[in-house]
Amino acid sequence: MTALRIKNADARRLWLGSHGLAEPPVGGRDTLGVIRDLGFVQLDTIQVISRAHHHILWSRNQGYREPDLDRLLRGRKLFEHFTHDASVLPMEMLPLWRRQFDRMRRKAERWSWYVGRGDDSLMDEIMGRIRDEGALCTRDFDTQIEGERAMWQRPPHKKALDYLWYSGELATCHRDGVIKYYDLAERVFPEDLRCEVLPDEMQVDGLCRAALTRLGFGTLGEIRKFWEAAEVAEVEAWAERDAGSLVPVQIEGADGRWTKGVAAADIEERLAATPLPTSRLRILNPFDPAIRDRNRVRRLFGFDYTVEMFVPAEQRKWGYYVYPLLEADRLVGRIEAKAERANDRLIVQNLWWEPGVRAGSGRMARLDAELVRLARLAGVAEIIWI
Repeated sequence: MTALRIKNADARRLWLGSHGLAEPPVGGRDTLGVIRDLGFVQLDTIQVISRAHHHILWSRNQGYREPDLDRLLRGRKLFEHFTHDASVLPMEMLPLWRRQFDRMRRKAERWSWYVGRGDDSLMDEIMGRIRDEGALCTRDFDTQIEGERAMWQRPPHKKALDYLWYSGELATCHRDGVIKYYDLAERVFPEDLRCEVLPDEMQVDGLCRAALTRLGFGTLGEIRKFWEAAEVAEVEAWAERDAGSLVPVQIEGADGRWTKGVAAADIEERLAATPLPTSRLRILNPFDPAIRDRNRVRRLFGFDYTVEMFVPAEQRKWGYYVYPLLEADRLVGRIEAKAERANDRLIVQNLWWEPGVRAGSGRMARLDAELVRLARLAGVAEIIWI
């Protein structure tokens, strides 16, 4: 089959449309619907303006407010687990996720620094306490680090809780801020979904199809990375099994070079139906799913972006927490800003435009309007440029 060639402008349009960024984030889109469309939303504890998961959801629905997500978690509409990082997923994904519980358990068992000998009795104790007392958090346990302290070293109870969470024996039932409360999985996961057992191959196929649906198009590597719940060989085997329903494509990059990939059978209909992206200027979170894969962002948008919060200050090119600026189908710049809730203000520290992007009055007005909206999410009133 001859590969369908998708020009760069069309690839950007479909990419942004697939990630909920083509249309203005208004109209009362429900939070659960946004998460279902995205597949998952990454969780992050860093709060500069608003934590990553809140910001990501707000970018698609600016009526969203921070308590909305926990209500869905408490209502058993979502569950937390590990994709490429800690994330929330729609509860109906659970039957496809059984293999990921097993994968993460096996990984944790290989991390000698993570779960060591003698932890079985501690895990039995933790399971027993939660069974008898109900949901508990790390603060309800008091084991201590033994010996010299080292980077990433954690008390035994924290390692045991995470191991039980990775393996699906415990589940997050709710959060109090960033504090995670654990309960028995059988008390969190609906019985019908928890007891539905799919063959492993069917789980892989379902995950790959779900990833491709949300990506629109991608290489096999990008499909694998979407959930981070399958190995390279497993995704390659899926592509062979599903070859009849996959459309080979070539995607034009921002530099004019072409990359081979695959798309779902309805790719041409999706291309025809996807609208031109809104001209609204958006401040995206560094962990937004549309820009999470930095290599793909560079290829599609010609935008070289790296998060630098873990880079020593003297080695940073931009700043600790810098937000990309999306306007229509272009990433036009980046901004460094932070919320000072105690002082009821949003501080803009730095602004950089991409080469060739002019800071005209119209563009600056769109940026100012987005800052006002972002301040509203953070719950602060004043915007200060320094």
